[in-house]
Amino acid sequence: MATDLTVILEDQPGELARLGEAAGMNGVNLQGMAAFTGDGRGVIHVLVDDAAQARAALEGAGMQIADEREALVVDIQDQPGSLGGLARSLAEASVNIELAYTTFGGVKVVIVTDDLDAARAAL
Repeated sequence: MATDLTVILEDQPGELARLGEAAGMNGVNLQGMAAFTGDGRGVIHVLVDDAAQARAALEGAGMQIADEREALVVDIQDQPGSLGGLARSLAEASVNIELAYTTFGGVKVVIVTDDLDAARAAL
């Protein structure tokens, strides 16, 4: 199951490297990521298949997992308007997109929403 983990780090050099190294040393494949900073913190969203393994690896390295949510990973076309069409389909199904980012490799969008079942049905 595709899962988005929200990881809280310090906003300082080397923290993202520490996350990647902890994941890699424990066999966790990061399939996608979004990273933001503010108020002295880094907020990192990572897409993983095995949430328990990823959680153990990251928490074992002293990282805080703030949230864990099932995510929908959708293939989209690499062309103008693809995101708009996908988002419109979800809007028409009254699905609120709470988080969206892309995966590593290929053209896919990761969506975290308050109603995953409605999102799947809409797409």
